[in-house]
Amino acid sequence: MSVNRPVRALAVRLDSDGDVLLTGPAVRALAATYDQVDLLVSASGLQAADLLPGVTEVLRFDAPWSGSRPPRVSAEAVLDLVAGLIARRYQLAVIFTSPHQSPLPMALLARLAGVRHIVAASEDYPGTLLDVQHHRPPGLHEVEACLDLAEQAGARLPVDDDGLLAVRRPLPAVPPRAEHAVGVGGAWGRRSVVVHPGAAVPARAPLPEDARAIATRLTRDGWDVLVTGSAEERELTTYVAGGHATDLGGLTDLAQLAAVLEAAACVVVGNTGPAHLAAAVGTPVVSLFAPVVPAERWVPYGVPRLVLGDQGAACRGTQARTCPVPGHPCLRSVTPDQVSDAVARLAHLPPRATVGAGRPSAERWPS
Repeated sequence: MSVNRPVRALAVRLDSDGDVLLTGPAVRALAATYDQVDLLVSASGLQAADLLPGVTEVLRFDAPWSGSRPPRVSAEAVLDLVAGLIARRYQLAVIFTSPHQSPLPMALLARLAGVRHIVAASEDYPGTLLDVQHHRPPGLHEVEACLDLAEQAGARLPVDDDGLLAVRRPLPAVPPRAEHAVGVGGAWGRRSVVVHPGAAVPARAPLPEDARAIATRLTRDGWDVLVTGSAEERELTTYVAGGHATDLGGLTDLAQLAAVLEAAACVVVGNTGPAHLAAAVGTPVVSLFAPVVPAERWVPYGVPRLVLGDQGAACRGTQARTCPVPGHPCLRSVTPDQVSDAVARLAHLPPRATVGAGRPSAERWPS
């Protein structure tokens, strides 16, 4: 599209906080190219949207075609969205989706709102809904796939942008309960390790008893272990913390969690939003990765990481929300000793990997 006149662009990512964070570099590319970039997200992505550099205005729409608990179709909500888009007079909309999602419902609403140029990746016939129907190249990490789509909209990162995940600065202070663990000491002046045992998708989280054993082992290794989670996960975080670790369940919003993660030497977490938040603040990640989705696409991006878990397990590629195999063997195979060794290994690396435009690999712990 022509950029000879001011262009107000709309980026859309109607997923969870983690997905919104992964779209961050693409949003920065749009912001570097066009005059203003607004971001449309659902309620589950609002906190991450507020943390993304380059976003001028954050809009909310809870789409009935997206999310694990989508709302019923509401004519009032749809008409309010279309009216809001009309009022803002967007010339460009870029709709970011995961591979299993369709951008076409959102494209229809954008078209009704008078958006002149709409770009999305879609394998379905779009009719007149898309001006650019992009076919997602195979094998790209989600960050790179989003950047590839932004490029189809004419946007590129400036040469001084490393293309890694990032958050707005400054971050807030860590909660008082965590202050003892983030003082001077340990690797790079950090002596804490964060264990985040939960996940919005149960199949992607370790079993509670395994997370507790990991937290106990890391405490015995001499780390100040912080157990994080949402208010809804307080029972889980209390159990995992036991009498050894510090329970931060329900005490952080996403920005405060980012501050806790940044102060840590390492984060132990499943394939869930805080793994990508850790990457956005440059903290190494021990990724307890259930292979229901491909690790090559969804591992923490651009930071030192080790992926633990049986990537050839029977659940591989199922996209299951609850584990389809009794006993959760893909993550039950991970031992506290393996996690202890992985943390020790990562805690002696520089805090930010040197990552160019190349595709990251999903390292497995040596057998």
